[in-house]
Amino acid sequence: MLLMTGENSIRLTVSRSVVDQMVAHAKRDHPDEACGVVAGPEGSDTPERFVPMVNAARSMTFYEFDSLDLLRLYREMNRRGEEPVILYHSHTATEAYPSQTDIAYANEPHAHYVLISTRECGSADGPVELRSFRIMDGEVTEEDVEIT
Repeated sequence: MLLMTGENSIRLTVSRSVVDQMVAHAKRDHPDEACGVVAGPEGSDTPERFVPMVNAARSMTFYEFDSLDLLRLYREMNRRGEEPVILYHSHTATEAYPSQTDIAYANEPHAHYVLISTRECGSADGPVELRSFRIMDGEVTEEDVEIT
């Protein structure tokens, strides 16, 4: 079961396949936070290519992309004419809402920040909470998620 919420007219449209991959990654890495990127063609706002990353912090309460892995990914996206459409990570013990640290580190103003909470099910079968946000200049705006 996937629980989603959102109250605004802004929307993230994402395929069931990408959602399933993000959720599976979050469950697989539990109890540590999982993190990754979903790339898409520049300017399209279409998340297509799922890129799971390693949480270099290996933490239950914090995620950090490995700087060399991230540099490689951005170079690859540049060569492919892509940009990060979704930046996702999981929360293992709290709701799927950006923490103050998440907000402070948000540096992609056009990206959708997807959070997946595995607090109810951990790595087992069971419900997760998936929510999407835009984070610009420290301001968090939740958006609806449409799964196609």
